[in-house]
Amino acid sequence: MQFGRTYEEFEVGATYKHWPGKTVTEYDDHLFCLLTMNHHPLHMDTNYAEKTTDFGKNVVVGNYIYSLLLGMSVPDISGKAIANLEIESLKHVAPTFHGDTIYGQTTVLDKWPSKSKNDRGIVYVETKGYKQDGTLVCVFRRKVMVPTETYIKERGGEQPGRPELQEG
Repeated sequence: MQFGRTYEEFEVGATYKHWPGKTVTEYDDHLFCLLTMNHHPLHMDTNYAEKTTDFGKNVVVGNYIYSLLLGMSVPDISGKAIANLEIESLKHVAPTFHGDTIYGQTTVLDKWPSKSKNDRGIVYVETKGYKQDGTLVCVFRRKVMVPTETYIKERGGEQPGRPELQEG
């Protein structure tokens, strides 16, 4: 299984469809709210959401959806990353509800070599998240610093920190 890409492996215009999707549960949403201390009743109080919001039900925290999509993209985009340099934009386009399944895809918008070190480059990507019915829910653009093949070779290959099994 591929886990990220080197600079040379990225092609401008390529789109990676992240698999599998993730069905968002009430538990996922509430746990994220608790971990991040976001206690807005829109996310945590069904009675409030049913009686006082336009949606009539709880809305999943948008930053959970962003985080989920970022995580989904790791095997295709940033699994070998040296650093995420910048989140240029983040748009929550439509609400997500408990029971929705989120899918993601990332398109390479541009890439360029690092100006300071020749063993890495910058990849500029846009990730889109959508629900099971195809509704776009989230879009973000980011710049990721990724290694070149030279960087990987000089540091011990694809899995330099992985120990070997000692039997016997």
